[in-house]
Amino acid sequence: MYFLNRTKYLVIFLVILLFAGCSSRQTYYSGYQRNYTTPRHVKINNSKNMQKATMRPYRVGGKTYYPTTVSSGDVFSGIASWYGKDFHGKKTSNGEYYNMYDMTAAHKTLPMNTMVRVTNLRNSKSVVVRINDRGPFVRTRIIDLSYAAASRLGVIRSGTAPVRLEVLGFGGLIRANKSKPSSVSLGNYLVQIGAFRKKSGAKRYAQRYLSVEARYKSKVKEYMLDGYPIYRVYLSGFNSEAEARDFIARGEFAGSFIVR
Repeated sequence: MYFLNRTKYLVIFLVILLFAGCSSRQTYYSGYQRNYTTPRHVKINNSKNMQKATMRPYRVGGKTYYPTTVSSGDVFSGIASWYGKDFHGKKTSNGEYYNMYDMTAAHKTLPMNTMVRVTNLRNSKSVVVRINDRGPFVRTRIIDLSYAAASRLGVIRSGTAPVRLEVLGFGGLIRANKSKPSSVSLGNYLVQIGAFRKKSGAKRYAQRYLSVEARYKSKVKEYMLDGYPIYRVYLSGFNSEAEARDFIARGEFAGSFIVR
């Protein structure tokens, strides 16, 4: 009888220890998650492989977006929105974990780690943010601010606000002087859309394209073929081979091809 009672108490003691252990693990896990998703320091990945990967065209909601190159001093305008706790701790497009208390933002096409000054045109307040995510995927909106950035701009209550964006630098650094790089260029792809024996014909063809679409720039280059000059018409401004291939697939220029 003594042995049975002792065994019973031992079982009860072990059960208590088991629940205590589970409770302590849960408390520790919650604390770990809280520290993990709100880091004080974020290691910025500026490797060429990461940059190239985040500059590839991507498709959301049936629309293809083409990340593009920009230069310090470029200015844009549009509507800003913000995103907060529902995304806190989740991965951003460049592989970081979104921290709603960091001064970051999402943009559809700016290179990752571009530094941007955002000015609220309603109250003239401004902040500097780093692009580390893609979005917002709403036609009229230009940037999605972190909770911290939106708070400083006074956008939390209204949800959106008209803003002006000014590119300040790249790689997480603000350009302080002209000796530092003033732009980001990740590709040098051309698409040949025509070839002419007469220079005048090539120039007319190139000029005609410019009047149709201004996203890509046309240029004429002279070469020698069989002892005679030939004038090839190229389009420039493609940031990746994938973007150039998508353009060719539209079928606007029969026989066009990519030149690197």
